[in-house]
Amino acid sequence: MSFDFIDRITDLRPGERVEAIKTLTLAEEYLKDHFPRFPVMPGVLMLEAMFQASAWLIRQSEEFQHSVVVLKEARNTKYTGFVEPGQTLVVSAEIIKQDESTTTLKARGEIDGSGAVSSRLLVHRYNLRENDPAAAGKDAYMIEHLRRKFDLLYFPIATDEESEENTGEASESA
Repeated sequence: MSFDFIDRITDLRPGERVEAIKTLTLAEEYLKDHFPRFPVMPGVLMLEAMFQASAWLIRQSEEFQHSVVVLKEARNTKYTGFVEPGQTLVVSAEIIKQDESTTTLKARGEIDGSGAVSSRLLVHRYNLRENDPAAAGKDAYMIEHLRRKFDLLYFPIATDEESEENTGEASESA
């Protein structure tokens, strides 16, 4: 079972930063228990949303080289607000440093421009075949699945300038 806490990636600059959104609805199953009289997104799921956005940034930045991207550690996590049904959590993450297997990011979540959560994330990335060469097929399958999922989450909107260029090129070739 997969739990997605990103509805859409709104901005992505490979190797640099990502911005994504999660709109909380009353249909979220966990709100029945958290909390019945004051439904709010659990803090750990706010953290998960920041991690998921970070993972998409890493995957796209490395052209989906790794089949597995996992949260290794969350440091200095601070919660300063609640996400209530009907509100949109805007999460952003910025790569601070990266080596061959670990990426450190600064992540933040906001509601209507006000901070709700922030953390420094350490993310580990690898392929299954590193420990089991026979798992190379699993890596390929997972990467293809992740690429398709990414295409559903992120579709860049052309700027006015890019639209004019494309329109001009189309009319010139007609």
